[in-house]
Amino acid sequence: MEDLLLLPILLFFLAGMNSLNTSATVFTLRNQCPYTIWPGTLSGDSGAVLGGGGFELSPGASASLSAGPGWSGRFWARTGCSFPGSGFNGSCTTGDCAGSLRCTSGGSPPVTLAEFTLGGSKDFYDVSLVDGYNVGVGIRPAAASCRYAGCLADLNNRCPAELRVVAAEAAGSGVVACRSACDAFGWAEYCCTGTHASPSTCGPTRHYQ
Repeated sequence: MEDLLLLPILLFFLAGMNSLNTSATVFTLRNQCPYTIWPGTLSGDSGAVLGGGGFELSPGASASLSAGPGWSGRFWARTGCSFPGSGFNGSCTTGDCAGSLRCTSGGSPPVTLAEFTLGGSKDFYDVSLVDGYNVGVGIRPAAASCRYAGCLADLNNRCPAELRVVAAEAAGSGVVACRSACDAFGWAEYCCTGTHASPSTCGPTRHYQ
């Protein structure tokens, strides 16, 4: 199993993993934001639920989650959350999963995703903005043969006006997330569907550039 570790970058939520042994992989999530986040986790193919599906992570804190061979799934950071004592009927400003502390569904867009598939000789990982962006996420492999992946730019402040998600309670600009053009408009050219469903017909638009 490849050995992976987080890259600690100030002000950003990060996700990563390192090899515990040949039968387990440990993901280490570090909150480098100046505010609390609530990581959400979702497993694919009925895989083990990591971290109970979601939990609270204070600024500067970290959490380690163990996964077995063949595990696949995603992590994301929820922000501005409030949950009652039961952990249900709550809400998050970004990344909400049906109001539950422990997610059984994906985060509501826009949200930055860290995606992993653990293989036999290789592990696959990426940071995806297909569902938009809410916080910067980075993944750094500890193994020198593996490359860093991430998006650490503050896209909220650079987000086009028509894609911004604004929350009145947010500090600064009030922009808490940036929608994808597909989510905002639903057009085939932005969603890579219909006649734009192939790499040759779904090129970069002005939003994605």
